[in-house]
Amino acid sequence: MSEFRADQTDEIAAVAARFVVEEGLEYAAAKRRAGKQLGLSSRAPWPDNASMDTAVREYIDLFCADTQPQELHALRELALVWMERLAVFHPLVGGAVWRGTATRHSDIYIQLFCDDAKSAEWTLLDHGVEYHPGSIHGWKGEPVDALTVRCRCEALGQWVLVHLLVQDRDDVRGALKPDAQGRRPRGDVNGLRALLLASVGQGQDE
Repeated sequence: MSEFRADQTDEIAAVAARFVVEEGLEYAAAKRRAGKQLGLSSRAPWPDNASMDTAVREYIDLFCADTQPQELHALRELALVWMERLAVFHPLVGGAVWRGTATRHSDIYIQLFCDDAKSAEWTLLDHGVEYHPGSIHGWKGEPVDALTVRCRCEALGQWVLVHLLVQDRDDVRGALKPDAQGRRPRGDVNGLRALLLASVGQGQDE
């Protein structure tokens, strides 16, 4: 059996990064697609999330530097709208929108923390919001109920999927725990507002 090349992890990350940026796939799905495209076995040296972050940012810098900042800003503004609407559930935004790697192909992921799992659904129904119930893997790998809303992002001129992950109120305690690199994997309303203000300031300085 041939040994894996030392640089194969980087190769997988580079291919997966294209799927993340161009198709909006999450890291796990992008790595699986990359492995299949490269004809790799399950024993391949899969890149970790830190390596994926680096590869995605490199891809954006090379191919999307002129458009990605505006697309990210538009998605963050839309995420903020939904977080403010659902403030009673202490929402946290995660995924590419929080990390700063989102493009127009990315979905928005917002975690809601509820005493009653049905309360988020009742709130959407009370406001006449159509949603699709489903399930998404949470940050601990467990299945989490998700309410997916399809809404219009006028700044991008397209429809965007907003996934509302319904979690137990007590889960909020570990939701902001820093990752291995000391970074917060998700943020609250104030954190997202700060990122939006910072991006506006950077745009004015250019």
